[in-house]
Amino acid sequence: MSDKGSISSGIAVRYATAVFELAKEANELPALEKDLDALTAALEESTDFVELISNPVYTRDEMAAAVAAIGKKMKLTSTVANTLGLMAQKRRLFVLPALIDTVKGMIAEEKGEVSAEVTAAKKLTKAQEEKLTKTLKASVGKDVKVNVTVDESLIGGLIVKVGSKMIDSSIKSKLSNLQNAMKEVG
Repeated sequence: MSDKGSISSGIAVRYATAVFELAKEANELPALEKDLDALTAALEESTDFVELISNPVYTRDEMAAAVAAIGKKMKLTSTVANTLGLMAQKRRLFVLPALIDTVKGMIAEEKGEVSAEVTAAKKLTKAQEEKLTKTLKASVGKDVKVNVTVDESLIGGLIVKVGSKMIDSSIKSKLSNLQNAMKEVG
């Protein structure tokens, strides 16, 4: 990891720990989780929001005013809204995606859950997702929260990441392995 990356993650962890502890003290973890999901959706849907948090051209006051308006519009809890305001004043909004991931991890750990990142070749049906969740729960021994993304280049199959473990059963991967094996023979 680069120095800049480690500095950013350190900043994100400090803010994440503070937000998590404040929400836990106030028994607001479900509300915090809802706010984080809303912010994640906003970051995915709005290029303007991504521009705001990553562009150093905006002044501290412009950033603070913008996140205050965003917080009000999204009906964020005071803990999250105030944290965003503080981050804007300190010019630390660029760590927001890392902060969201870190706090989500803390909440999952608090609940005794683990998160599984699943990449599928096509959208999973509700039944397939439930079966996958049940299978992962049996394998891991904890409740599993499955986050599914679609990557059609996989052709078929899944890539499942739980913690540091990864299972790649995609057809793309199998074809690549076969191609490498054929190169070694010939």
